[in-house]
Amino acid sequence: MVVASKTAASAASGSDLLETIVAATRHTTASREGRTPMDELARRASRRQAQGRRFRDALRESPAPRIIAECKRRSPSKGILRRDYDPAAHASAYARAGAAAISVLTEPTFFDGSLEHLEQVRAAVDVPLLRKDFIVTEYQLLEAVASGADAVLLIVGALSDSELGRLATAASNLGLAAVVEVHDREELERALNADADIVGVNSRNLRTLTVDPNVLDELGALIPSGVVGVAESGIRTPADIERLSAVGYSAFLVGERLIAEPDPGAALTTLRALKAVEG
Repeated sequence: MVVASKTAASAASGSDLLETIVAATRHTTASREGRTPMDELARRASRRQAQGRRFRDALRESPAPRIIAECKRRSPSKGILRRDYDPAAHASAYARAGAAAISVLTEPTFFDGSLEHLEQVRAAVDVPLLRKDFIVTEYQLLEAVASGADAVLLIVGALSDSELGRLATAASNLGLAAVVEVHDREELERALNADADIVGVNSRNLRTLTVDPNVLDELGALIPSGVVGVAESGIRTPADIERLSAVGYSAFLVGERLIAEPDPGAALTTLRALKAVEG
């Protein structure tokens, strides 16, 4: 995907990557809706029941440490992570290694993702699935259900309060769980005001791509006990998981650390090789 690669590289050098990705997402989503109208997509989605509750339960109750293992080919910060990308095979390896859930990147321009990757993973595993994308419309929620997802990511920094509330309600009505992602205290407050029951704290600033591991410790301590906390980005060792579990996180989303390894499943087994931690 040479064109996408150049676009991503150019945007990554800009001052606000998140804004660029959201604009691209609105454009590509409108193009897909032009090909498949919402009514038709809704009929497809109605043939499947998303298992949002099962996704939430997996983050609370599956054997610790609870890892959401991610399938993605590219990232804006690192470029191509895996040239022999095979999401179904990687997901199967993750499932065998004890992943609590699996995240699949579906954003096409900056991550080389697609809904077809999500469909392939759904056909290969029975593990709860998260559609990892920049969700800004209800159309994308229907796509998620139709393609096999049980949960979606809602990024607070990409949405107004009204959009966040509307999409969270629509996701719930479709049976989808929502991982509401935050990057600072203000966004955490907005997520909690929207009644988020799963909050993902991303230590990577999506506007600049800088990583601040301290964000995980700072915000993790502020997540209420009744809310599932998910630590994202910068998690590389069992010691990281042990430390963040002590802060209060119940689950950990890990992508680059696994997918860039020769054997992603073996990498997940190694990452989970620590004393049982109750989250």
